[in-house]
Amino acid sequence: MSSTGQEPSIFTRIAAREIPATIVAETDRIIAFNDIAPQAPVHIVITPKTSEYGNVVELAAGDPGLLAELVEVADGLAARLSNGQFRLVFNTGATVGQTVFHVHAHLLAPQAAGGTLGEGTLGFR
Repeated sequence: MSSTGQEPSIFTRIAAREIPATIVAETDRIIAFNDIAPQAPVHIVITPKTSEYGNVVELAAGDPGLLAELVEVADGLAARLSNGQFRLVFNTGATVGQTVFHVHAHLLAPQAAGGTLGEGTLGFR
């Protein structure tokens, strides 16, 4: 259990290597791994290792440097995997699809070889 008495989030457990994941990038404070149910050719979850922040608004208020680091990791992954073009999605709240209340972003992108993301990717219409 965490210091708050809650069970560790799935992302905390992935960062601790308790749950297997295909990790594609990692820093001292950020971990990025392939989504288990991809909604695009490139679909990576990028999250701080700390579970202190439940959503992006809390992260921006509490540690803007960590948010900037998360975006930097996303940019580096997109440069490597999709010619630098990407969509970065943060869900904030259950009614818009947030199911894990440990701040995280979804990096969505086409493959590097000239693909595109359709409007229906990850629920966009």
